[in-house]
Amino acid sequence: MLRSTFTPILMAFPSEAKKPRNYLNTIITAITNPPQPVRQNASMENMLLQQHTPTSAYVHLPFCRKRCHYCDFPIVALGSSSPYGDDDPRIINYIDFLCREIKATSIPSEYKSPLETVFFGGGTPSLVPPRLVSLVMETLDAKFGVCSDAEISIEMDPGTFDAKKMKDLMKLGVNRVSLGVQAFQEELLRSCGRAHGVQEIHEAIETVGSCGVKNWSVDLISSLPHQKPHMWEQSLSLTIQAKPTHVSVYDLQVEQDTKFASLYTAGEFPLPSENQAADFYRMASEMLRDAGYEHYEISSYCKNGYQCKHNYTYWINKPFYAFGLGSASYLNGLRFSRPRKLKDYMGYVQNLENGLVNCSEDSKVDAQDIAMDIVMLSLRTARGLDFKSFGKAFGSLTILSLCEVYKPHIESGHVVCLDEQRREISPEEFRSLLSEGNKINEVLAYIRLSDPDGFLLSNELISLAFNVLAP
Repeated sequence: MLRSTFTPILMAFPSEAKKPRNYLNTIITAITNPPQPVRQNASMENMLLQQHTPTSAYVHLPFCRKRCHYCDFPIVALGSSSPYGDDDPRIINYIDFLCREIKATSIPSEYKSPLETVFFGGGTPSLVPPRLVSLVMETLDAKFGVCSDAEISIEMDPGTFDAKKMKDLMKLGVNRVSLGVQAFQEELLRSCGRAHGVQEIHEAIETVGSCGVKNWSVDLISSLPHQKPHMWEQSLSLTIQAKPTHVSVYDLQVEQDTKFASLYTAGEFPLPSENQAADFYRMASEMLRDAGYEHYEISSYCKNGYQCKHNYTYWINKPFYAFGLGSASYLNGLRFSRPRKLKDYMGYVQNLENGLVNCSEDSKVDAQDIAMDIVMLSLRTARGLDFKSFGKAFGSLTILSLCEVYKPHIESGHVVCLDEQRREISPEEFRSLLSEGNKINEVLAYIRLSDPDGFLLSNELISLAFNVLAP
């Protein structure tokens, strides 16, 4: 079953996939001629060259009032009240190092493209005074340029902003807000250590609306301790009533070294069972789609035209800059993570300024890693994996091997095949095309996971592809 992490850019993707529970080894043994590992070829090199100029930047602002019980992100806890007001030296010092990192960053090509998306994530970025957010925006603009119509997103928590702060951020160009609601029940908010309550949620929603923010998202978490179906239904209903243009629904992961890890075991009471968690996911998919939201990515729903442009950069495997504590960039086909501890991060910035940091040290572009990234990220989306471009980059034999391994799941309806017009190819037609060898390469244009049942098996289905790409 899927277990979506809360944000995709803090940690680099692993070069080797971890096999999830209930891995279906029997499917692999059904392949009579295991494929050779994917190898780099000219088409893949051209693909990398065509995407070498990033137009997106993730900026990590790590400050929180306190650490939530499920959180393993790199953060700096400020406490529930700060004696410094808007002049907290911890924030000011961090922003200084952040801007220095941006200035010292090498642009990975001779061409400089202005940024089309900027995403301030955290942490709780809404704790940072707008004048300091402005410094970061000015630094990004001076270094890379920022398009006049760029999507500028910021994560905000209820209870950390008022109308004045919201309007000040909008004056800086912020035009998209991601509101960290997580739940609409006091007991659930307390159980996961959130610093806000239900009243603050309603006040935050009112503020976002009264300030005229048209593009805004609500974040929810399912599978929380003691969460019941009626609670989840209520959270979804109240979210739909608030009329955000985007909703993100995440399934709780119990991460190591968190408070939850010391209290709970995944799948055991008071956490929901896997079957209950799957029911939560199905409920979200049904209710949100019925309310007019497009389920465009495994954890993301939007009204027409309101996909998160920045996050879609990740799903289609485009390069992006990243700045700040613990963030991971993707440049020239390589992922590079910054230190997660503040002192180490500050040392990293000083070394970067002195020319002592090689972001590609001990790394090389690996065809298998890129192929697995593309499969993993593409199958998270409703668009799915583009078999035509994937075949050009990694070979028609790889496509045939993927078809073979997914054949049982196409029959079961968990994997859906589409032609170039996105017409669904029936299992019977798929079998016929596959029996004719290269015919499958001519007709099959995309594969995607079905919604919701295919998405629920995403870990297992993606692992099957990994074993084809890197046997």
